[in-house]
Amino acid sequence: MTMNSSRADNHHWREVKNALASTTTFVSALLVIAPLGLVFFHLLVNGASSVNWDFFTHLPKPVGEAGGGMVNAIAGSLELLALASIIGIPVGVLGGVYLAEYGTARVNWMLRFVADVLNGVPSITWGVVVYGLVVLRFKGFSAYAGGLALGLIMIPLILRTTEEVILLVPNGYREAALALGVARWKTIVHIVMKTASKGIITGILLALARIGGETAPLLFTAFEPLLESQFESADRRAPAADFYLRDLAVRRLASSGLGRCPRAGHRNFLR
Repeated sequence: MTMNSSRADNHHWREVKNALASTTTFVSALLVIAPLGLVFFHLLVNGASSVNWDFFTHLPKPVGEAGGGMVNAIAGSLELLALASIIGIPVGVLGGVYLAEYGTARVNWMLRFVADVLNGVPSITWGVVVYGLVVLRFKGFSAYAGGLALGLIMIPLILRTTEEVILLVPNGYREAALALGVARWKTIVHIVMKTASKGIITGILLALARIGGETAPLLFTAFEPLLESQFESADRRAPAADFYLRDLAVRRLASSGLGRCPRAGHRNFLR
C-alpha cells in the first residue's frame, strides 16, 4: 500500500510539473505573438479602408493629397522579381544538378562551402558589389542592376535546396532507367528532376520570398534619385554623397508622409 501510494504521488507530481511547463511555454508564446497581432490589427483598422481598386491602378499622389495608389511600386517589384528569376533560377537549379549528379567530392565540397558562405552574406553587400561592377561602370542606376543583385542572392539558396532535394531521389530510379538504356542526361531530366520537381519549386519560391522583401541592395543599384533637383550642386559621382542624398530623400518623404497622412502611411505599409 505504501509503495502504491508513493507511485501515485509521483505520478500526480509529474502531471503537475507537465501542466506547469505547458502553461509556461504557452504564455511565453502568447507574449511573443501578441505584439505582432496588435500591430497587424492596428494596421487593418487604420489602413484597410484605403485599399481599393485605385490603390492597385493609380500612381501615388503628392504628399498631403487624398487618393492615389502604388501601381509603380507593384509593377517595379514584379519587374525586379522577373529579372532576378531569369538570372537566379537557371544558374541555381543547374548548379544543384551538377552538385548532386556530376561533381567530384573535392569540387562539390568547395562549391557547397562557397554557397553556404554566400547564403550568410548580408544583402547590402551584394548591392555594393553590383554597384561597383555595374552601376559605376555604366554610370547609372537601372532595374537590370537591381535584378542582378537580387539574382545573385537567389543563386546559393536555390543551388543548395536543389542539391538536397535531388539527393533524396532513390538511386533505384536512376539504375532502372540506365538499365533500360536511357541516356544519363535523359534520366536526370525526365526522371530525377521530375521526381524532385516539387522540392525544387519550393526552393525557388523560398528564394523569391527572400528577395521580395529586400531593399538594401536596391539602394545601390535600382533606387532612382529622389528630390534630385534640390541637390544639383552635389557631386553625383561620389558614392558617399549619392547614398547620402537618397537617405535624406527617404527620410524627408517618410516623415512628411507619416506625419501628414497617417492613413496613407498605414496603407503603404500593408502593401
